[in-house]
Amino acid sequence: MDVAVIGAGPAGLMTAEVLAAGGARVTVYERMPSVGRKFLLAGRGGLNLTHSEPLDQFLRRYREAMPRLRSAIEAFPPDALRAWSEGLGQSTFVGSSGRVFPQAMKASPLLRAWLRRLDQSGVRLALRHRWMGWSTTGELQFETPEGLKTFKPDATVIALGGASWPRLGADGGWTVSFKARDIEIAPLRPANSGFDVRWSDLFRNRFEGQPLKGVALSFGGETVRGEATITREGIEGGAIYALSAPIRDALLALGEAVLHIALRPDLTASDLTARVGKPRQKQSMSTYLRKAASLSPVAIGLLQEAAIVAGLNLPAMSPEALAAFINAVPVPLTGIAPIERAISTAGGISFGEIDPHYMLRKLPGVFVAGEMLDWEAPTGGYLLQACFATGAAAGRGVLDYLTARHGRA
Repeated sequence: MDVAVIGAGPAGLMTAEVLAAGGARVTVYERMPSVGRKFLLAGRGGLNLTHSEPLDQFLRRYREAMPRLRSAIEAFPPDALRAWSEGLGQSTFVGSSGRVFPQAMKASPLLRAWLRRLDQSGVRLALRHRWMGWSTTGELQFETPEGLKTFKPDATVIALGGASWPRLGADGGWTVSFKARDIEIAPLRPANSGFDVRWSDLFRNRFEGQPLKGVALSFGGETVRGEATITREGIEGGAIYALSAPIRDALLALGEAVLHIALRPDLTASDLTARVGKPRQKQSMSTYLRKAASLSPVAIGLLQEAAIVAGLNLPAMSPEALAAFINAVPVPLTGIAPIERAISTAGGISFGEIDPHYMLRKLPGVFVAGEMLDWEAPTGGYLLQACFATGAAAGRGVLDYLTARHGRA
C-alpha cells in the first residue's frame, strides 16, 4: 500500500519510520529543499530531546491537552525516545536540569543517521513539493519545480507543524485547505514566545541582549526560576517561555499583563532587608545595590527602570520596601512577540476532529500529527516528545486502517 507523509519534521519522519517498518511504501513530501530544518535549528544550542521527570509529572506539562496526548506519549514515552536515539548510534544523557540530550548535543548527527535508516527501509523523499490541498476528485496536489502534480495514495499523514519560523517551512498555510473541508481549527497563536515591554531608550540601548540570571518570574500565581534576556522589543528566555501561555492568554483577553521578577529569590525577606539596610554613605545607588544586594548591572538597570515607571525613589525607600521591590520588580508587558519569532505554536486542529488513531473523522484515510494539532507545551523536551509520539501514533493508526481495509499494509 502507498502512503503519503506530508511534512519532513520529527512527526512526519517518525510516522514514515513506523509505516515502513510495518510494510507500507512511503513517500515523504517536503516543500523545502532539505528535511528537518526546524529540528536542526532546535539543536543549535543543544538538542533537548525529552525530559527525565516521572511520566505523570511529564504529562501534566501539556495542560488541557494532557488527556488527548496521554495514550500517544505512554505508547512512546521518554525512555522509548532515548532508546530510539541510541539505536541510531546517538547515546543520550540527563543534564543537571533533568533535560535529556544526545551526547553530541547537536541535531545533525542524529538526523543524518535517521535519514540513512529511512533510506535503507525504502522511504522515498520528494523535496520541493509544496502541498496545495486536495483536487475536486480527492487527489493530493503539490506545487513542484516541474509544475502542479497530483497523487492518490491509499492513506495520507499530514504533519506540517504550526506557524512559527515560517522561513524553515512551517507557515500555517495548511489551515486554508482544512477549513475548506470544514475541519475545526483553533486559531494559531505564539507559544514559548517573548513579550513586548516599553523600555526607555537608555535602558534598551545599554542592556539589550543581556541576561538576568538566577531570577524568579511570577505571573498568575505561578513562579518559575531560571533566566530571562532583555531584547530590544521586550523580554524573552526560558523562564519567560515557561509562563508564556498564561501571559499570552491574559494579554489577548485584557490587553495588559504585569510580570514580577525576583532578582534575589535565594534570599529571604529578612536577609535581603538586612543587606540593603546597611548605610549607603557616599556610594552611588548603583554601587550600593551591587555591593549590598549583589545585583548585576542589568538587574540594577531593571530595578531603576521599574522604579521610574512606578514613580518611586529608590534612595528614599525604607530597607523593607526596597527589599520587597527587589524581589517583586513589576514589568508591564504590552504585547506578544510575533508568531514568526515564537519557538512553537498553540492552536491547531481540534482533537475532536480526530479519532483515537489520529485519523480525521471527516476525511477517512487522512491522518494528522505533530504541532499542527491543538496542543502546546513548554520548552524542556516536551515539544519534541509530543511530536515524535503523535507521529508514531499516526503511523500505527495508518497501519491499522490499511489492514482493516485491505488485509495488509
